[in-house]
Amino acid sequence: MDKNKQQTISSGLYLVSTPIGNMEDITYRALNILKKSDIILCEDTRRSGKLLSYFKIKKKLLPYHKFNEKKVSGEVANAIKKGQIISLISDAGTPAISDPGIILINKCIDSNIAVHPVPGPSAATSAISVSGFSDKYLFYGFLKKKEKELESVLNSLSNINYSIVFFIPAIKINFYLLKFKKYFVDRKILIAREMTKIHEEFIRGNIQSDKISLNSIKGELTIVLSQKIKGKNVKEEINESVKMEIKKMLNKYTHKDVVEFISKKENLSKKLIYKYCLKFKK
Repeated sequence: MDKNKQQTISSGLYLVSTPIGNMEDITYRALNILKKSDIILCEDTRRSGKLLSYFKIKKKLLPYHKFNEKKVSGEVANAIKKGQIISLISDAGTPAISDPGIILINKCIDSNIAVHPVPGPSAATSAISVSGFSDKYLFYGFLKKKEKELESVLNSLSNINYSIVFFIPAIKINFYLLKFKKYFVDRKILIAREMTKIHEEFIRGNIQSDKISLNSIKGELTIVLSQKIKGKNVKEEINESVKMEIKKMLNKYTHKDVVEFISKKENLSKKLIYKYCLKFKK
């Protein structure tokens, strides 16, 4: 590489991406900037300490998390104004993506302080790259926990015809899968766990599949939902005779079975059938 094209490391805020699992994924530039930083901001000093120790980097670590970011952001901005090099890292991946950082970044922007991205590992783009789904995607991150808010969010997202990426705690995956089955009936799903690690695993299937269920696993999962999967010339209206057939079937079969059967038989949207089933049951 032409050295004249390399960025000079000077006073400013550097958003340094760190490995999401495999230590070898860190970049030479990331290591160089961390070594030259006066202070490294991190969510968990113990976790980040292990990372820096692995690469034999000894620098001052300052906790920066959602509970202190307002207070710390002002102090950091002042330190940079005095000529210091400050790096921000998250526990894993790219800083400020579903992690603390936005308050500090905006503080720096408002103060005309340079903010530099240091690209590297990202769970979202890693999962999208192996999904086989459309590369036009929406990254949402962590979903709402309250039922009413969650239902509202998923309902609005269900109309977006892009791939969608979520971060979900493994312990809550089965709860969210039930919600996905309700709002994303015409999509495929990829569940990525332990990416880049020894036990890396990718679970693929259709949203409605009963085979997709995870138990007794820990950590954080990256979920990718595909763009809407539609058959050719799928009809978007249920005629009266089909409605009668659905009503009869619901007395004997589950919603899922009715949706699968009617969708294939009548070439109808699964989402449309599912909504009618719910409406009829009420």
